[in-house]
Amino acid sequence: MTDIRFDGRVAIVTGAGAGLGRSHALGLASRGAKVVVNDLGAARDGSGGGSEAAQAVVKEIRDAGGHAIANGANVADAAQVQAMVDEAIAEFGHVDILVNNAGILRDKTFAKMSLEDFQVVMDVHLTGTVNCTHALWRHMIEREYGRIVFTTSASGLYGNFGQANYGAAKSAMLGLMNVLHQEGFRKGVHTNLLAPTAATRMTEELLPPAVLPLLKPETITPGLLALVHESAPSKMILGAGGGCFAETKVYETQGVALGDDDLTPEAVVANMARIRDPEGQAEMPGAFDQTNKYIQMAAKLRGISLDQKDQ
Repeated sequence: MTDIRFDGRVAIVTGAGAGLGRSHALGLASRGAKVVVNDLGAARDGSGGGSEAAQAVVKEIRDAGGHAIANGANVADAAQVQAMVDEAIAEFGHVDILVNNAGILRDKTFAKMSLEDFQVVMDVHLTGTVNCTHALWRHMIEREYGRIVFTTSASGLYGNFGQANYGAAKSAMLGLMNVLHQEGFRKGVHTNLLAPTAATRMTEELLPPAVLPLLKPETITPGLLALVHESAPSKMILGAGGGCFAETKVYETQGVALGDDDLTPEAVVANMARIRDPEGQAEMPGAFDQTNKYIQMAAKLRGISLDQKDQ
């Protein structure tokens, strides 16, 4: 097996002062990448700030013989993000890899959650990811090479009590990835999702103490490195935790077609078992693949023959 290397590659890793981001930055640097270690230095809820964490990671990388610079941009601030990207290109000449990892938590039940707490979490996770990706997108498209990872979560994919803000932000990553895959793949820009389960300062209070040694951030990073390598796939959701890796997929059932006389809520309820039957379920490559599926089913039910141009 060929070694996974990143010699000549430049990476930006957000939220890289601790936890998963630190592990990712160290992993990339250890395999030859030059790394921009971004971290605002804020507390878990997003308050405060400082550059010590990012600088400490840069020192680790440099002490090991690698190349890195620290950056304290707030990913929720588009101007600061653009300045970070400009600094990275000025320092290293280009950027090949973006790891969107920065995040905060403000957990409460939805009934007790303020709209401010909802918005702030969305600003960091979703808007922060958009800001970083948008600032690099044209650069990568023009160079016809890029590897971008969005950090999603089981809370966004499956739900978790008390995390409506976090879950909403993380589930939005799926739609963003799907569209950017379609827009970037032919230009050599691959976009993927990483869904990590790790014991970090954001999660360690939520996990039983006995499992913390199993879920170290270092058990996630090999998956991240696979997603940003030259050989990486695109449009993949990679679940990772404790050295375990799996792919999450979104499927659509075959479903049913209802005739005009049956287009009633009663008929939908009566057919719910068939609608939810997983036999024959399949992935939809894009939004219009679903549309075309429904057109074909509806036309067949009604005996309508469609020309190729109508499909």
